[in-house]
Amino acid sequence: MTWKRAFTSSIGRKIVMSLTGLFLILFLIVHVSINACIFNTLFDAGDKGDTFNRAAYFMGSTFLIRVMEIGLFVLFFIHIIQGLMIASNNSTRRGTPYQIKYGNRGSRWYSRSMGLLGTLILLFLIVHIAQFWVPSRFGQLEEVQVRNGTAMVHNLFLRMEQVFSHLWVVILYVLGCISLGYHLAHGFQSAFRTLGVHNKKYVRMLVVLGNWFSILITIGFISMPVSMYFGWVHQ
Repeated sequence: MTWKRAFTSSIGRKIVMSLTGLFLILFLIVHVSINACIFNTLFDAGDKGDTFNRAAYFMGSTFLIRVMEIGLFVLFFIHIIQGLMIASNNSTRRGTPYQIKYGNRGSRWYSRSMGLLGTLILLFLIVHIAQFWVPSRFGQLEEVQVRNGTAMVHNLFLRMEQVFSHLWVVILYVLGCISLGYHLAHGFQSAFRTLGVHNKKYVRMLVVLGNWFSILITIGFISMPVSMYFGWVHQ
């Protein structure tokens, strides 16, 4: 398959969507793991967000990570564009209302709403980048000296406390994470099926694994703004 067909043909777009989706899943695992460092304050009263701030500083200051960050934005862009094109083509092909009503009886609502869920996630992502990534990368955050160290790092923990002190922001993040969860529930197993996994035994396993993965990722991300809003996690 040529590069042109990979980005223009129906099967090519689905393969590109699957590959970029799997790479983005790896990013989500890393992202939720880094963010989970905020919970170290529950076990170490003297932490005061240092573990999280150190991890965030490493992710933002390491040259290789910064290069990978550019690649990540490219993957997001490709995934979004290809997803919108696939959703548009699917909408066109569905045809009459009769076909829409009865043709998808066996599929779940979120598998038929990947375009809508993807759009909601995109809007949520824009807000998230504006609130955290932009201030972190362009020096708009207060700096703090980490415990047992001399380095001055951005106090991203404090930024999270400030952002998640507003109920409407927490609700927005909860809804965004739920949308992400449903998107993953279908996208996880769909990616592998597109790449050639069709054995019923493996497909059932992927569906179960995808459901559990989406639940854990959703709970992981939701727990952070909720914990900070209620003051369970603080400096």
